Amino acid sequence: MTTTDLLLQQTINGLSLGAMYSLLALGFTLVYGILELINFSHFNIFMVGSFVAMMVLQALGIEGQSVILTGLPLIGTLLAAFLATMLVTGLLGVGIERFLLRRVRYVKGPAAMITTIGVSYILLNVVLLTAGADGKNFPDPLPPIQFAIGDAVLRLREIMIWVIAIVLMGGLTWFVGFTRMGKAMRATAQDPEAARMMGVEVDRVIMMAFFLGSALAGAGGVIFGLYYNYTSAAVGFNAGLRAFTAAVLGGIGNVPGAMIGGLIIGVIEAMGGQFIATEWTDVIIFSILVLVLVFRPAGLLGRVAPNKS
Repeated sequence: MTTTDLLLQQTINGLSLGAMYSLLALGFTLVYGILELINFSHFNIFMVGSFVAMMVLQALGIEGQSVILTGLPLIGTLLAAFLATMLVTGLLGVGIERFLLRRVRYVKGPAAMITTIGVSYILLNVVLLTAGADGKNFPDPLPPIQFAIGDAVLRLREIMIWVIAIVLMGGLTWFVGFTRMGKAMRATAQDPEAARMMGVEVDRVIMMAFFLGSALAGAGGVIFGLYYNYTSAAVGFNAGLRAFTAAVLGGIGNVPGAMIGGLIIGVIEAMGGQFIATEWTDVIIFSILVLVLVFRPAGLLGRVAPNKS
């Protein structure tokens, strides 16, 4: 395979990974944009989403690669997996905000952030106790269709991942930019007290941010399982750190920045694993995180916001 074909192949792989990281990074961005809170439970909401999707597919009769679907059955199966997973993880995010974070939301200091870390470990250990620590084979209903581009290969699963990610990210952009709730979210992010005085139900807005962010994390979990045909209780940590890096790189609190940051991190991971060494990938990615925090804390598309306190 020529260098050009290798670059093309790793770009294809990187964009697929980046789509997953972008969806996960959007959850960090939505919550931080409104509350200026890093929601570390987001790591393992993503992981829970991959297990929910696995159970939904198994309930539909998909085990391993024993059932390969095409046409409307495939579309219906994937739609059911995504909708069910996004609903469950979205409601999980709402429950975390309503019953665990709301009481400590405005407490000065790190109480809210520490609470999200505790919730993350609770989710991790619940999955460990119920599903075990071993990796699980993720059901794969996708037919092994692929297209040759020179010596590079573009599989159906990559096309599917790109289409789903574009639809979800486009839908979120439309929702935030053009709906009444989206406008309320932007007003709350800018000045929650002023928004409250103008009649915005701030608690409802925050709950919606947690629902949408957690639902997108769930969608990322489905994509992870379909891409790797694997999941385990440990997948949330590594993917979550990369997504957090993507959110910081793009400008945490900035929706387009999270999307762009996710794609950049995905391509860097794929290229680094191919042309340097897989062992150095984490060094490269987290060096980028440190450099961004030191030299451009607001990220590529972010801007320094005034203090809301």
